[in-house]
Amino acid sequence: MEFLFLFYIVPTLYLCFLIWKLFDKKKDQECYILDYQCYKPTQDRMLGTEFCGKLIKRTENLGLDEYKFLLKAIVSSGIGEQTYAPRNIFEGREASATLADGISEMEEFFNDSIEKLLLRSSIPPSEIDVLVVNISMFATLPSLSSRIINRYKMRDDIKVYNLTAMGCSASLISLDIIKNIFKTQSNKLALLVTSESLCPNWYQGNERSMILTNCIFRSGGCAILLTNKRSLKNKVMLKLKCLVRTHHGAKDDSFTCCIQKEDEKGRIGVHLSKSLPKAATRAFVDNLRVISPKILPTKELLRFLVVTLFKKFSISSSSSSKTSSGGKTSTKSPINLKTGVDHFCIHTGGKAVIDGIGLSLDLNEYDLEPARMTLNRFGNTSASSLWYVLGYMEAKKRLKKGDKIFMISFGAGFKCNSCLWEVVKDLGDGNVWEDCIHDYPLDSLVNPFMEKYSWLNEVEDPNNYEIPDFLK
Repeated sequence: MEFLFLFYIVPTLYLCFLIWKLFDKKKDQECYILDYQCYKPTQDRMLGTEFCGKLIKRTENLGLDEYKFLLKAIVSSGIGEQTYAPRNIFEGREASATLADGISEMEEFFNDSIEKLLLRSSIPPSEIDVLVVNISMFATLPSLSSRIINRYKMRDDIKVYNLTAMGCSASLISLDIIKNIFKTQSNKLALLVTSESLCPNWYQGNERSMILTNCIFRSGGCAILLTNKRSLKNKVMLKLKCLVRTHHGAKDDSFTCCIQKEDEKGRIGVHLSKSLPKAATRAFVDNLRVISPKILPTKELLRFLVVTLFKKFSISSSSSSKTSSGGKTSTKSPINLKTGVDHFCIHTGGKAVIDGIGLSLDLNEYDLEPARMTLNRFGNTSASSLWYVLGYMEAKKRLKKGDKIFMISFGAGFKCNSCLWEVVKDLGDGNVWEDCIHDYPLDSLVNPFMEKYSWLNEVEDPNNYEIPDFLK
């Protein structure tokens, strides 16, 4: 009898031990945000309406038609008067930026945000195990990651990843790298640094598809501290639940819809083609198809399945309904993401991007407010824009323990990346928004550009018009 008891109980206990060990090991594979610090440039780098007018006026190769196009683009962009630009633009050297300008722009961000982040979290640089840096359109020798290591005297066994040309979705690509490292290595600290260099990337030509980027992108950046250390679990802010990356680089129209190239006169810029909205929509749909089952409750997935089957049989049994409706199809998503998501952190690629995602996911103005206000206050800061949106929600004290945050971003390639975070504790730090959050949301997002420059639309003769004094 005792032998039978041992025969059953010992394997059972051993199996329980293995299961416990498996679950215990999984705790060391989680990815948490310990803290993050968005970058706010100094006041002397702020772009007001009047200065923007002078900047456009002094740009060579632009004529009246280009002025009118830029006026329309700026007015409809959703960008306000408090965004930031590199120093060389204020010095009148946007068309002749040097290597030193680009390095100075990045180091100013590194020295401010990383230092504040490490100081606030009480983490010495020597404890950082992994460093991931993504700056899409600027590379130096030594690399920007090496400059950070030298500046903060980090360990010589630190694991380093320096990413370029990943576009506006680069911060989630960097996050994916860290997440995968945490799956195989426990008790680690990682520093993610995400920004974009505008200094060397001012387009000097007059091709409309390329001068648009001069209007949209602004200076910014973010440093994020991540960990899978159990000892720091009581200090973390957010827990990564899942992350999905979609890449349509194999499709020619997606690959070329956002591409750096030379115009007919050899001037380098970023070309945005008319196929960009279609490419973004296609990548967005494919990304949602993969991530939705990971973030939605079973009840919503079953509802979606029933609705989809019902529509399929309805359409097949009545083809005339399609003809009578003129063949139009709804752009609204058939799934309700709000059943599994509390907050939406949308890439501030522009007003059209925010509106498009809002329409597709059936989001209300409360859901879109963080992205709209971030676009107005900081502009499109490329890969770092998601973290300014997150900062707005935190400053507004919207993020409560247990809430789910859905992040989504787009980038050249063409890429769509998304992830889901769970709030570990109530958050309410003012962060980069601290000095102005009480002014938001704004009653109106109408910027003053039209008021100052509407006279351009009344000019008919490009060779005969009077320039206002403030532009001279």
